[in-house]
Amino acid sequence: MIAQRSLAPFIVAMALVVVASNVLVQYPVGFVLGDVNLGDILTWGAFTYPVAFFVTDLTNRVFGPAKARKVVLAGFVIAVALSIWLASPRIAIASGIAFLMAQLLDVSVFNALREGRWWRAPLISSLAGSALDTLIFFALAFAPLFGALDFGGEDGSLGFAVKLLGVGSEVPLWISLALGDFLVKVLVGLAMLLPYAALAPYLGRAEA
Repeated sequence: MIAQRSLAPFIVAMALVVVASNVLVQYPVGFVLGDVNLGDILTWGAFTYPVAFFVTDLTNRVFGPAKARKVVLAGFVIAVALSIWLASPRIAIASGIAFLMAQLLDVSVFNALREGRWWRAPLISSLAGSALDTLIFFALAFAPLFGALDFGGEDGSLGFAVKLLGVGSEVPLWISLALGDFLVKVLVGLAMLLPYAALAPYLGRAEA
């Protein structure tokens, strides 16, 4: 039954999630919470990107790591192609590299933990992937060091100083955004355990 399932829905879901995240990561959250300007620590992309790990983990559970990697690669190609159209070259490059490395790490970690408690594989793999994705993406996309990736000469660097998470010592904005996004990814990753637990038993399970 598992062999007869199509990868297409997983590929489409992956592409939609990554493209949406590529666009939304360019928009800081426009709210103020107390003395904290959330726009200094958070983008809307943090709420959508962790869903990519959810898609990868469900694929891994149903089909196994080899086909999960195929979904990652297919999603990578589709997402980068669309991101070049929807986002700046720098965002597309940063997103593509970060996505591929983080998702492949997620596949490996999930597969290593798949025989443990039901929540360990999806939670730990998504946290590891999110950490790597955040580090690579925000450094390439917004650190002044990589400003040359803006092919048209439109530097999107976010190196000016803000308070860390809106309350701490001053750091470059891209670092504050990266930390804020990662914290939200952790929370969303935890929330994704609920639909994972609900859907996984009905989708079958591949052998390790």
